[in-house]
Amino acid sequence: MKASAAQIRAELDKPSGRFRIYLLHGPDESGAAELAERLIRAMGPGTERVDIDPRRLRDSPGLLADEAASMSLFGEKRLIRLMGADEACAEAFNLLIGAEAAGNPVVAIGPGLKASGKLVKLAVAAPSAMAHGCYVPEAGEITRIAAMIAREHGLRLTSDVPQRLAAACGGDRAILTREIEKLALYLDSAPDRPKEADGRALDAVGADLGEAEASGVIDAVIDGRVAEVGEELARLAESGGQTIPLMRQLARRLLTLAELRSEVDAGADIDDVIEKHRIFFREKASTARALRRWNAVQLARALDRVRKAERGLMHGSSAGDVLAEAECVAVTRAAARARA
Repeated sequence: MKASAAQIRAELDKPSGRFRIYLLHGPDESGAAELAERLIRAMGPGTERVDIDPRRLRDSPGLLADEAASMSLFGEKRLIRLMGADEACAEAFNLLIGAEAAGNPVVAIGPGLKASGKLVKLAVAAPSAMAHGCYVPEAGEITRIAAMIAREHGLRLTSDVPQRLAAACGGDRAILTREIEKLALYLDSAPDRPKEADGRALDAVGADLGEAEASGVIDAVIDGRVAEVGEELARLAESGGQTIPLMRQLARRLLTLAELRSEVDAGADIDDVIEKHRIFFREKASTARALRRWNAVQLARALDRVRKAERGLMHGSSAGDVLAEAECVAVTRAAARARA
């Protein structure tokens, strides 16, 4: 089944039991992760989460159906999660869809999957699967999303609060949701006891997310300033900045540059492209430098590295901050060598 944004959110908030697989595909990996968290919360705090590396399914496609049918050792609910699902998971999906029983839901996040690919088509065609495309929201859309998420928490955002939240989260829906949850907790709001959230409440919870420090790291990475990136990373760590939001913001910056670069490669002037997309005035100069430095292939490689690092950070067994910092340095060095 192909699901709209409203349908997937309603289903994940109150699972009906009809669906064995929730496939969240498309480039907005953060938005997909936020949707997956909704399912985890809906299933309750005692839910056992089982992460499966999609690469294991290439050799053992039956593993997914086995895990979906297995009972927890202590009788808790179980959720099976696939991060980085790809087309090679098709046989595993077929086996799960065709299994006689599957008591545990599977949520699969596939940022590299295309809507025209066989895995998405398989999920759309299956009555026991739900597929939803996740795409990075534009600036205007993220303010609407902020207001919608706030309503779900009993909040009405007043004044410029939606715009401030949108700017603070950098388009990352998972971060946006966490900040709204903080506001709701601070104001003690809920759907049955709605409250207004104004600028003073936002200031009180400190929803700045270390934006300035993160932008310093990202600018150093994109500019290829190898001598400065270590200092910027240290400054981010001292300010309490987190590496997962950093990697997501860096991925979005690279994705934006890739989209702009495609127009430049099609013959458009760099300055015209920057004006057309209304790049924030403080980022115009750095964006122009990046478009002259990076070509499409280099941007695609860097984006792939950053996304893999982000997925790695979400596994408890990863090297954590060390992994993120190493990837930032690696991409910075690639930028230093890059020439469009």
